Amino acid sequence: MNDSNANYQAGLKVRTEVMGEAHVKRSLDAATGFTQPLQDWIIEHAWGSTWQDESVLPRKYRSLITIAFLIAQKSPNELKGHIRGAINNGASVAEIREVLMHSLPYCGAPATQEAFRAAIEVFNEMGIDIDNLNKKP
Repeated sequence: MNDSNANYQAGLKVRTEVMGEAHVKRSLDAATGFTQPLQDWIIEHAWGSTWQDESVLPRKYRSLITIAFLIAQKSPNELKGHIRGAINNGASVAEIREVLMHSLPYCGAPATQEAFRAAIEVFNEMGIDIDNLNKKP
């Protein structure tokens, strides 16, 4: 672990704030000698560099953009974590749903349907009621 690096420390702080302490602990505890370099790189570069400048693009919007990228990549496990992160960063369920809907013509129905399933799972786990969100009478 390269925890003396300033970017690593800044990245660990942001990753914990966005993804939650339990998620980060789980990721780090699950790291092996084989996967530790991957965890270090993600913390130092993705979180320690890319997620640092909020002056132009606040975290909420970074989260929503990341959700769109993960839908396009068909990465449902990572998507679930970043949906939680988007909620932690102040995104509403309606905003997340709009990103999912916006992905439909660009990523296709199967990818968007998988994203909706991932989002529903996360919202249920978080105890967020989505049953009455803009329901038509």
